[in-house]
Order: sequence, then structure tokens, then C-alpha cells
Amino acid sequence: MDPSTAVTTNPLLALLAFLGVIVLLLFLIAKWKWHVFLALLIPLLLFGIIPGVQQNNFIDAFETGFGATLGSIGVVIVLGSIIAEALRHTGAIETITRSMVSVVGRKRMPLALTLTGFVLGVAIFSDVAYVILNPLVHSAAKMMGVTVSVMSIGLVGSLQLTHAIVPPTPGPLAAAALVGADIGTTIIFGSIACLFGSLAGWFWGQYIVGPRIKTMPADEFAGDNFLEGDDSALPGVWASYAPIIVPIVLISAQSVSRLFLEEGHIVRSALAYIGWPVVALSVGVWLSYRNIRTDEHRKEAKNGWVEEALRVSAMILVVTGLGGSLSEILKATPAVDSIAGFFSTY
Repeated sequence: MDPSTAVTTNPLLALLAFLGVIVLLLFLIAKWKWHVFLALLIPLLLFGIIPGVQQNNFIDAFETGFGATLGSIGVVIVLGSIIAEALRHTGAIETITRSMVSVVGRKRMPLALTLTGFVLGVAIFSDVAYVILNPLVHSAAKMMGVTVSVMSIGLVGSLQLTHAIVPPTPGPLAAAALVGADIGTTIIFGSIACLFGSLAGWFWGQYIVGPRIKTMPADEFAGDNFLEGDDSALPGVWASYAPIIVPIVLISAQSVSRLFLEEGHIVRSALAYIGWPVVALSVGVWLSYRNIRTDEHRKEAKNGWVEEALRVSAMILVVTGLGGSLSEILKATPAVDSIAGFFSTY
């Protein structure tokens, strides 16, 4: 830490201020139900007026952290949101679900839905995916004579896991940017961890806790099952998976090439650009737009889907940026070194 750019050089002050930010943040969100943007911004601003804090350095750290974080992931988050909109409107989600059911069989619908969640959680927000699949969850539970819990626990678990751990979803991207982790490596190991976690969630839901939660399927969804409908208007299996799989493969290939190819190798140089998340996700957007079948969707895709993606991304971007500001401010204090020294000692 450079004293000339330090927010404060007092370790105790830095630790107490950091603790105060966390406590106030939790109270504002959990107890007083404030929006997370204001709940994070206000503690940071209060940090800046604590006696002993160098305001000029504080402002520099705040702006540097905000800009650096969004500079590395801002465009990627928006592109990922556009892919999610396209998957939702073009019927790709339905095709992916049908393909999973055809692989594992209708008698194993909870497993099929769990694997579907594992794939979809990488591309779209978990709540959006569940809203789309909810009628299928109820109708399948009614058809199999099981509770909604048996049918849905694995699905919800896998959606939450991959959305929280595997880039290019916003949360993992933000975390990777803050700690300087390689996105491709995060995808590879995060996917492996989430696959095992998803299967554990399926087993827990179908055989252990699910049968004990007596929530029966709603009658309003009886017969509401897109597995039975005509699939001629839906995109093909490869076309549905491609917007998700191709960007992940490109980003992962960039990371793998660094391990096995020398710097300056033509393949490594090519993958360095093609596997750049901005390019990889742009390819994903193009692949998702190739699934458009109707004139209405073609019209909406030019503006409507992009505007909705920007609207969804806006909150994520500003909150992620504030997280970057907090990270940069802490780096400019002795707090990080003090915490690291404590744990390394004990």
C-alpha cells in the first residue's frame, strides 16, 4: 500500500470502517428493505467522511474501482442478457428441456429438469427460467403422482448453482473481475462443481426431503405441458444449445491454450481474441438470433430485446461497480493486510 494514495493508514480505523459498512449494508437490506444500490452507496459515502480518511484518495479509489470493474465485464453482462432474451422468446428453452427429457426419459423427469436447470442457469436468470418451466413442473408432478417438491428441488438448486458460480452470468463475472480470476478457468472448474452439486440437489429432492413436503401440483396447470405440443415452430436442438455452449467453449479454449501453447503461437493468438468474452458472447448473440422464426420477433430483436436486456443489466452493472469501488477502497487501506496477516498467523 502506497501511503501517498492510501485512504487511511490506520489499521484499526480501516477495520472498524469496513465492519461498519457491512453491518449497515445488512441492516438497510434485511431490516429496512432498501434497494441494494442505495444500501451499498450510502455506507460507502459515510465511510468517506470518517475522521482520518483522506477524501481525495477515497474519491480516486471509488472512481477507479467502479470504472475498472465495469470496464472488464460491463459489455459482457449486457450481451449475456441479450442472449437470455433471445432464448426466452425463440423457444430455445423449450427445446433444451425436451432434449433433456428425451435423454433421461419421462420417468426420470426430476433428473431431466435438474439437468435442464444446469444448462439454463448459465444463460438466463434463474427466476425467469423457473417461471417458464413452472407449468411443466406442475403438470409433470401430477402425471407422475409426486409432490411439486420432488419435481422442483433439483431444478431450483441447479439453476441457482450455475447462475451463481459459472460465468458468463453477471455474479460470477463480477467476482472474477474483483479478484482477478481467469474467466475460462472459472467456467471449467465452476461447471464441474455445479454438476456434482446439481446431482446432489436432485438426489436430495427426489429421495430425501422432497417426498416429505406435501405440496401437491396445482390443478390450473393440468395438461399445460409443452412437451406434448407441436415442435415445428421451435428451433432445433443444436441451434438451441449453441448460444450457450459456443461462448463457453471459446472462453475456455482461450484459457486452455495458455497452458499448452507458447506465447506468440498462431492458435493461441487467435484464441486470445476469439475467446475474449466480448467476442465470444457476441457470437452467442448472433447464434441466438439465428433462431428467430417470425416477423414479430425479427422486429423486436432489433430494439425491444436489447432495451429489455439493458434494463435488466442496469441494476447489475451499478451494483457490481459499487462492489468494485468498495474493493478498491479496501485495497487502499491496511485492512486487507491486517486480515490476511491474522489468518496466516492462526
